[in-house]
Amino acid sequence: MKYISPHIIRQLFVLLLIILMGTLIFQEMLPYLSGVLGAITIYVILQKPMKKLVQKGWYPNLAAIFLMLISFICILIPLTGLGLMMGSKIQNAVDNSQKVIDATKQQLAHAESYFNIDMASEIDTSAITSWLSDNLQNFAGGTFNMVISITIMYFVLFFMLTNRKALKDALFEYIPIKDDNLKTIGKDTVGKVKANALGIPLVALGQGIVGLVGFLIFNVPDPFFWAAIVTIGSMIPFVGSALGTIPVFLLALSNGATLQAWGILIYGIVAIGATDNVFRLYILKRLDNVHPLITLIGVLVGVPLFGFIGLIFGPLLVSLFLIVLRIYKNEYGQTEQKL
Repeated sequence: MKYISPHIIRQLFVLLLIILMGTLIFQEMLPYLSGVLGAITIYVILQKPMKKLVQKGWYPNLAAIFLMLISFICILIPLTGLGLMMGSKIQNAVDNSQKVIDATKQQLAHAESYFNIDMASEIDTSAITSWLSDNLQNFAGGTFNMVISITIMYFVLFFMLTNRKALKDALFEYIPIKDDNLKTIGKDTVGKVKANALGIPLVALGQGIVGLVGFLIFNVPDPFFWAAIVTIGSMIPFVGSALGTIPVFLLALSNGATLQAWGILIYGIVAIGATDNVFRLYILKRLDNVHPLITLIGVLVGVPLFGFIGLIFGPLLVSLFLIVLRIYKNEYGQTEQKL
């Protein structure tokens, strides 16, 4: 009669405890996971400047506080400002969406006269507006959770910057992965974090600025709002800057401003589109390129989880998940060769 080894039973018991306790911790930390991801992201960006400052004789605590202040001014304030602006503009966005839907129905009505088909009557404007209102509220995210996430982010970031060696030693000690694979995965993680946290937002910001210039030139109402929409749309694959330019085109066309409408459309295709290609060529060639499908899935996952900041952390989370899969493949996916 065969018996299960006590060693295996103890191992399974410990694994069960790890899974149960890890699940409880993850469930409670999930609303603030963006803070942890934010700390990892900013740490990857600031680790080299931190090392240089310490080598120049700065005290680690002072160097960490200085770099955190710089990150707050250069990274967090613009992102938070954009998020708060979108939150305050929710009603404006709903009103504009209603106008865009009405303008779309108006243009469809013109097409119906040529093709003798009925399309506009099938569009339920009130249902679409209600759906947009609900989803925009979720997109803006909760202010309270955002404040707590930012607090957690900087607390974790301070520890990571001031205890870099201890952090590295802890990773090698507690993560059950071979050291060679862990080093390789670490390099891949740094590349993916930089691509998601720097490359995608910088390209989107560049398109938003170019879009703002065009909206000002063509005297579009509320140009900063539509420039923000262009910036957000640029982070979403297969949508792009059209999220901001097409609605402006339809609104101008419905208001009878034909020259303004076609001017904005041509400007969006030529100028903003060219900016996208140039920025991606210049920026992403210096960073790891992120596949558009990963970015799209990341946005779909990240926005419901994290709100506005999910546009950045969603693709980062998906990239880290793929790295974990690669870890598993490197550790256990290869069959041992028989001697």
